[in-house]
Amino acid sequence: MSSDKMMIKVDGVHKYYQIYDKPNDRLKQFIVPRLKRVLGRRHENYFKEFKALHDVSFEVKKGETVGIIGRNGSGKSTLLQMICGTLTPTQGQIETHGRIAALLELGSGFNPEFTGRENVYMNATVLGLTTEEVDERFDSIVAFADIGDFIDQPTKTYSSGMVVRLAFAVIAHVDADILVIDEALSVGDAFFVQKCMRFLRKFMEDKTVLFVSHDSTAITNLCSHAIWLENGRIRQQGSPKEVSEQYLEAQFQTNEEPQSPPATQNQSSTQAGSAAAVLQDKPAKATKSRTEFEDYHDMRRDFINATSLRNDIELFEFNPDAPSFGTRQANIVAMTLKDVDGKALSWIVGGENVALNVVCQTDKPMTSPIVGFYIKDRLGQTLFGDNTYIGTTPLTVQPGDQFCATFEFRMPTLPPGQYSFCAALAEGTQEDHVQHHWIHDALIIHSHSSFVVTGLVGIPMRSIRFGHLKDGKGSQIATP
Repeated sequence: MSSDKMMIKVDGVHKYYQIYDKPNDRLKQFIVPRLKRVLGRRHENYFKEFKALHDVSFEVKKGETVGIIGRNGSGKSTLLQMICGTLTPTQGQIETHGRIAALLELGSGFNPEFTGRENVYMNATVLGLTTEEVDERFDSIVAFADIGDFIDQPTKTYSSGMVVRLAFAVIAHVDADILVIDEALSVGDAFFVQKCMRFLRKFMEDKTVLFVSHDSTAITNLCSHAIWLENGRIRQQGSPKEVSEQYLEAQFQTNEEPQSPPATQNQSSTQAGSAAAVLQDKPAKATKSRTEFEDYHDMRRDFINATSLRNDIELFEFNPDAPSFGTRQANIVAMTLKDVDGKALSWIVGGENVALNVVCQTDKPMTSPIVGFYIKDRLGQTLFGDNTYIGTTPLTVQPGDQFCATFEFRMPTLPPGQYSFCAALAEGTQEDHVQHHWIHDALIIHSHSSFVVTGLVGIPMRSIRFGHLKDGKGSQIATP
């Protein structure tokens, strides 16, 4: 939980570098301007000035986790190095309060000729611990790193994963007030990453974290505030969800065609009407009697009432005006969740089999359209999703054509709260494609009641047994 105590203050920071075309230009710059100043003559510079950061200002309070996102070359790492004190701003001021531990390049400060034990003492001392404090924590550091007898071997014999383990173990035991992380958690095996995440979650409870990543999901998952750096400037800052969505949109818009004008009201009406026609059941089903309609819902009600582990999920209508981006030369015009019989749903029970229909329309010929979706929680964390690129036959469509992607899956059991479906229509391949229409929060669902108490989704237990072992054979007593 954050407090009013300011831990990091970045005020009007600029960072410029001198770029030289030739090595001897550096020598000229060192000598010639000084001579000309002595002679009272004007001089020219022999370098080009590169502005890595320009007028960056923000504050981080105690207990906050602030994420910094941006493309390569946007100035993220330069900013972190200045906060850690390894670089000096060209202009402006940076204030920090408390001990800083930096996860910039894990293990980069290790001497490869030293043993792991020697590097632990050296690295921990640099981070502010005394020899006596390292002695007290050494066994715990070795246990965290879990590298066994290699602790007394030169680190040049370590694998990259072992170096990461040892470096993070030191960081986790220096009692820092501020933790600065630069993509360091993207390495290591899954078990060690989970150990690091548990430490990080605990650290975030009452201390300050500055987190840099290209991963917008990690920003929304871990951070309470986000800053988007672009070309050395702060382009946007605010809630992680909003900043990440805008950053993602900008990423997809790069090198794509300009967005076409929005459809007129008549065009939109035509699209919506056509989409409705695509989603309609066969005429015989569309004219079902009220009795049959009621029978169907009675059947669903019986299924719901017979379920001991309830998870009632309410569906809202597809919102074509939700925030979106793309060329709009092809559009997503409808999204509907249906049951196994093809009937549109307004309520779902967690664990029920459903089908998501995503209806699209194109204004241009397309040879390899890709339709995908994912569902995210209120913080923007992705729960699951898929697309049509793998497992389906490539499709070719002509201007004016409509086409529909259908995804069948078992709806997971969700904790109470709001969730949203995001859908996308692209053209090309997984690695190289043009984004025609990406729509955020196109379909909202609300989980009203649920037995899930922890986690992002719930897995219903078929049974739970608990009791004394009998006769040493492992038999158990079932709970009532």
